[in-house]
Amino acid sequence: MTLTKNITDLLNGTIESVKSVLPFDIKVDKPSILTQPLTQHKIGVLIGMTGDVRGRVIIDGDDEIFCKIGESMFGMVLEGEMLESFAGELGNMIAGNLSTTMAQKGFEMDITPPTVFVGQTKVYGFQRAFRLQVHIGNQGFLEFVLMVE
Repeated sequence: MTLTKNITDLLNGTIESVKSVLPFDIKVDKPSILTQPLTQHKIGVLIGMTGDVRGRVIIDGDDEIFCKIGESMFGMVLEGEMLESFAGELGNMIAGNLSTTMAQKGFEMDITPPTVFVGQTKVYGFQRAFRLQVHIGNQGFLEFVLMVE
């Protein structure tokens, strides 16, 4: 398989996974190429991808969007450490669903446990990265950064 096809399948799989996991109307902006460094602003979740498609997924959003998603999914307001833990688990659900989606397309893919970043962080050390801005109903947006090795 070509790198272009792998990236297209990965981007489409990410969109499918987000739509499958999140109970909102989802609108996705056109993907864009990202150059170093990535500046993550509020809460970020990093999950590694191994197998046929190697790299990392970073989900970046502000406290408010993670809080609104958590409240919608669990019926309660999440704050502090509970919100940060939820962000990691949400990333795990989306990346796990992505791994399953990619397997259905013929890829072997596994994910690593999520790492949560809180506060502003700069990320270096990637050659190719693609950004997807995903609008979550009228609640706000999450940014998905797919770093492919």
